[in-house]
Amino acid sequence: METTDMPESAGAGRARDGRGPVTYGLLGRTLGHSWSPRIHEILGSTPYQLVELEPDEVAPYVRERRWRGLNVTIPYKSHAAQLADERTTRVERLGVANTLLRRPDGLILADNTDVLGFGWLLRRFCLRELGAEAEKALRDREVLVLGSGGASQAVQAALEDCGACVVVVSRKGPERYEGLAERHPHAALVVNTTPVGMYPNCPASALDDDALADMRELRGVLDVVYNPERTGICLAAERVGLPSESGLAMLVAQALYSSQLWQGHDLDEALVSTIEDEIRRETRNVILIGMPGCGKTSCGRELSRLTGRPHVDLDHAFAERFGRSAAEVIEGEGEPTFRVMETEVLAAYARKSGHVLSCGGGVVTRPENLALMRQNGVVAMLDRPIEELSSRGRPISRTRGVEALAAERMPLYRAWADVVISCTGSARGDALEISRRLGV
Repeated sequence: METTDMPESAGAGRARDGRGPVTYGLLGRTLGHSWSPRIHEILGSTPYQLVELEPDEVAPYVRERRWRGLNVTIPYKSHAAQLADERTTRVERLGVANTLLRRPDGLILADNTDVLGFGWLLRRFCLRELGAEAEKALRDREVLVLGSGGASQAVQAALEDCGACVVVVSRKGPERYEGLAERHPHAALVVNTTPVGMYPNCPASALDDDALADMRELRGVLDVVYNPERTGICLAAERVGLPSESGLAMLVAQALYSSQLWQGHDLDEALVSTIEDEIRRETRNVILIGMPGCGKTSCGRELSRLTGRPHVDLDHAFAERFGRSAAEVIEGEGEPTFRVMETEVLAAYARKSGHVLSCGGGVVTRPENLALMRQNGVVAMLDRPIEELSSRGRPISRTRGVEALAAERMPLYRAWADVVISCTGSARGDALEISRRLGV
């Protein structure tokens, strides 16, 4: 499932309208940024380009151009299956293909490695989180698949191969979203295949916390969406104590199986986790929280220099967005109004990838901000002794007192943080420690 909105760092060459030679590539209508070229560079199926075509251009391109291997994304997967000379059993079964191979004799083979990619993710998830092979964990158990599109078909096939009893849930089908827990109280797994919660419309979720919690036998949640890293339904699962995973491993695994087909030899499946980890390190936001005056802005600048990530001070971004400083809004309209506006700014930047974000000291006072941070980031708390904090230029610190704010907020900072950094005495020292601890 190829998303069309990826981080700016994921740039790739394009072969528009088939101009220029393509050895390997991704064929679609509107591709935006994609991680596929980066993934295939590591796998060895290069050069890999993005090929954007209109519907009437697809057949001539596929049949006449001298490419070696193509991945195909929406809306051309059905067309790709029809254009092939030969189809694997997976393609015959589903009627859609995401991978094409041009054989040395010129004939075209269609395969569907989305089935294999999701199968890889499913097997790892079941072993890691459910303590058993997928066939044992899911055989004869109900699995709810949200959505009925192309990604859903691949997911259904992989689940059926494990012996699961698949129930497809959609807005228009016989199985609707309302009352799922009452109709399917024994469901073992939920898999989201809809685009709900995909960047930039995140962290939306097709099911809320209560819907997941009401399914008493539910053992986990998977999402084929991979941007953001923690989708809305994965965050909901976390809040009710369920293991979850989004779809980056599926993206990488299906690429590995495509690359194997094109190159004609097996690749080490350990590459899936290696590439997955590398992409996550590069795309994760690092989000700094802590008391007002603890040094988040200066540390953020230094961390930006160390890691090459853009730095955004959310107080500065607030002023740019609204034309007034945080202090002006607090003093003129009150803190509650400011907090709502602050969340709007946080939401705009937290859905991006690969940034360093320095937050205001009170960001932890609105619980909804935690999900915004966690969807694509790791949270680092800067812990500076209270006696070293200044209230100058900070109306809330000045009005309520640093000690009172610390009593209210310090437990929240620690609860929200993935790592807590005791301030070293210099912004660069703090940044180096965060970089070391988080591996960024």
